[in-house]
Amino acid sequence: MPETSTAKILTTESGAPVADNQNSAQAGIGGPVLIQDQQLIEKLARFNRERIPERVVHARGSGAYGYFEVTDDVTPYTRANFLNTVGKRTEVFLRFSTVAGNLGAGDAVRDPRGFALKFYTEEGNYDLVGNNTPVFFIKDPIKFPDFIHSQKRDPFTGVQEADNVWDYWSYSPESLHQITWLFGDRGIPASYRHMNGYGSHTYQWVAADGAAYWVKYHFKTNQGVRSLDAGQAAELVGQDADSHQRDLHQAIERGIFPSWTVHVQLMPVAEAADYRFNPFDLTKVWPHADYPLHKIGRLVLNRNPDNVFAEVEQAAFSPNNFVPGIGPSPDKMLQGRLFAYADAHRYRLGVNHTQLSVNAPRATTAQNYGRDGLGAANTAGRAKNYEPNSYDGPRQTDQALAAPTAVHGWTGTHAALAHAKDDDFFQAGELYRLMSDGEKERLIANLAGSIGSVGRDDVVERVLPFFHAADADYGRRLQAAVEAIRNADEA
Repeated sequence: MPETSTAKILTTESGAPVADNQNSAQAGIGGPVLIQDQQLIEKLARFNRERIPERVVHARGSGAYGYFEVTDDVTPYTRANFLNTVGKRTEVFLRFSTVAGNLGAGDAVRDPRGFALKFYTEEGNYDLVGNNTPVFFIKDPIKFPDFIHSQKRDPFTGVQEADNVWDYWSYSPESLHQITWLFGDRGIPASYRHMNGYGSHTYQWVAADGAAYWVKYHFKTNQGVRSLDAGQAAELVGQDADSHQRDLHQAIERGIFPSWTVHVQLMPVAEAADYRFNPFDLTKVWPHADYPLHKIGRLVLNRNPDNVFAEVEQAAFSPNNFVPGIGPSPDKMLQGRLFAYADAHRYRLGVNHTQLSVNAPRATTAQNYGRDGLGAANTAGRAKNYEPNSYDGPRQTDQALAAPTAVHGWTGTHAALAHAKDDDFFQAGELYRLMSDGEKERLIANLAGSIGSVGRDDVVERVLPFFHAADADYGRRLQAAVEAIRNADEA
């Protein structure tokens, strides 16, 4: 009797065994290939469709699974179930990314880093979408597409143009705080493990007694902050464009699990109206002297994805995915992202992207009346697809996830209500004055190198006064450095 083989049998997608996966069917030896060859046609058709639209922003990313563990009692501030017990652990997925680069771009570049975290809680998935900086370039979502276009490839030259970058920033003085972060020492992290993360936006926490707080999240790396200077980064990108992906993957495979200590800042809701600047302005930070950090837990990454495409490229985060006890704030950029992020995933991945393994709830089950569409699993089977119904279908709870926010006034396109210290420059100046002499020198060199490469004098003349307004020394030193570069180029 022949020996029984235990080898797996290759099949077509319909499950039929494949006889030959090395040679296409032909009309005779040396003849034309036959269209009836199911394996050939199926493989080529799938190959042509392997790629999906890449993210317009945050296209280049890496990710890992892990857990969040509560280390300190926060029940006086939020009724979120996953935060209700010290020692409680919740599975998470974290995706790191650059902002401006394409899917195949280098990792070690001067760019903010995305820090998108999905908590698989017992009350549904909670997505926290932030960056490795506590602020951003703009504070109104209507400016976001134009801002990103100025940072991306030029329609004519096909490359990123310094003239476009600084032309846009010269009309957006609110960008100065983030620019100072970006061109400072932390502008190019040495790895994803060696940088902090921030929720960046202001969110809302609501306690069981109904007390509401505005909250900001801080993730402090336990590996220590390490960054690259421009020369080190250029050398590393040339040697290994995938440096951050490789570092994260290899560290976890070796059992070196990166971790972050998680803190929050808490502002009682009633204090927001009279705070000295708009607390919902994404270009501002809350000084720790006003609202100190409260430690709440630790974040640990301990497992690599099995398939980067399925779990990193198809990971979908939306800041509109809240759980009871957590909600949005009037932060205008956050409000825009509540729509834009989920809409981007419906376009990229389809309306049923929440059924993909990486995006589906894990500690609970999604129960709703969404059906059909491309890629629908329709796991509800014969259950009714309308609500209300008399067939014991899922029903609403009548319990709001977060606290209501009072609104008043007329509809229209309004600038934010001015607070006493609402200007675009003072926090950039405060950040500059916190820097050591060496940090200031490197910041000036990085900025001067970028602004000095701008071809148009009017753009340079428009943007340099921003730095003078932030700090006299900041402006004077940068102007001198830029003029030195431009004069040398003209010589």
